Amino acid sequence: MTAAVTMAARERTFFGEPRGLAYLSFTEAWERFSYYGMTALLVLYMTQQLLLPGHVEHIAGFPAFRVTLESVFGPMTTLALASQIMGLYTGFVYFTPVLGGIVADRIIGRRTAVIMGAIMMSAGHLAMAFDQSFLLALLLLISGCGLLKGNISTQVGELYDDSDGEGRTRGFAIFSMAINFGAFVGPLLCGLLAQVYGWHAGFGLAAALMLIGLLTYISGFKYLADKPRSMAEAAPKAEVEKHEWRVVAALGVVAFMTIFQSIGYYQNTNLGLIWINEHVDLNLFGFRVPVSWFNSIDALASIVGVPFLVALWTWQDRRGGEPSDLVKIGIGAWITVAANGLLAIAALTTPRVSVIFPILYDILLGIGFLYYWPVLLALVSRTAPAKLKATLMGAVFLTLFIANFIIGYIGGFYERMSPAACWGMEAAISAVGGVLALVLALPLKRALRIK
Repeated sequence: MTAAVTMAARERTFFGEPRGLAYLSFTEAWERFSYYGMTALLVLYMTQQLLLPGHVEHIAGFPAFRVTLESVFGPMTTLALASQIMGLYTGFVYFTPVLGGIVADRIIGRRTAVIMGAIMMSAGHLAMAFDQSFLLALLLLISGCGLLKGNISTQVGELYDDSDGEGRTRGFAIFSMAINFGAFVGPLLCGLLAQVYGWHAGFGLAAALMLIGLLTYISGFKYLADKPRSMAEAAPKAEVEKHEWRVVAALGVVAFMTIFQSIGYYQNTNLGLIWINEHVDLNLFGFRVPVSWFNSIDALASIVGVPFLVALWTWQDRRGGEPSDLVKIGIGAWITVAANGLLAIAALTTPRVSVIFPILYDILLGIGFLYYWPVLLALVSRTAPAKLKATLMGAVFLTLFIANFIIGYIGGFYERMSPAACWGMEAAISAVGGVLALVLALPLKRALRIK
């Protein structure tokens, strides 16, 4: 980062952090608002309207698309098809950031990548408002997120000196709070619009808010560093040292561990909504809770939880007992196990589950998220070789690609399993990540040279 950017970022602060963090956080908040607002509607929209007769025939290119899917996964019911599309969409949203990181590192720089990504995502949300352009909408959203997601996260890390590990972790915690603000408000407003005015009104709001995110990002240019194109083009020529490849390998193992709890976490946007719609008594004090609103609860829990967790970690640090990043990731896995186990118990006890159980489930997921995802991003930002930082930050999102691909596949079994067995399976999968964190924490700490 240049001295000018450093001075500009430090003249005024955002909760004690560089001012550029405010622009990146609000940009991400609007982007996540649009993404989670649309995602909260998608599986319900597909199962209740789009994939039913009278609508599915209007989707351009859909017959060939379905034949391709069924040639790989076998014949699918409407619910299984919706789950598979949801899994592939959310999976590829997290696959393309690694390509976006390579493009930014080697060709166009991060700023241009983020701007192009925001424009494509706005167009994708708008295209979602029409049956005919459904597949085009998914393609635009996947491609746009690939350019935006990893590169904006990398810019958060660039606001801090390499030696400021604690500041970087605080910065990513605040950044994650912005993510969760968008994830909290998006399903509420888009879900409400969809319920009152129809599905396409909700998708249209997502498009408008993505454009606000783009304007927010552009307005903060002077506080943000960017790698010039000449440097980006020179990056592939720089050699990565042998010890740096060991760090890359260790980060790959850490990222792999998180796949299991991500499966347990992100099922709340897929089968979680379908199960709630079918098996939960949605009346709360005389008010029927819209199903899409449940996608806001985990985000709210993450927002509220940030100051408490930061205070807890600070208190633990003063007493020499703050968990390492790897232990925190493991704790996140076990909290995810508890969340899914709670639904398994609820499904066993009654055929019509109280609305309190999915609320508690999402609260636990929100807390578990704070223990693993921002910690993982901060760890990659702090320890990754400088020459590969944006590429590796994008590569982290490959874990979510794998997780969501598996989530979509698991969705095909939902109609053949009892709800209790389904949520018990999710708890067991999440537990694998917790066990790996316990077993591998010490050797990974040595490889990454962290405390």
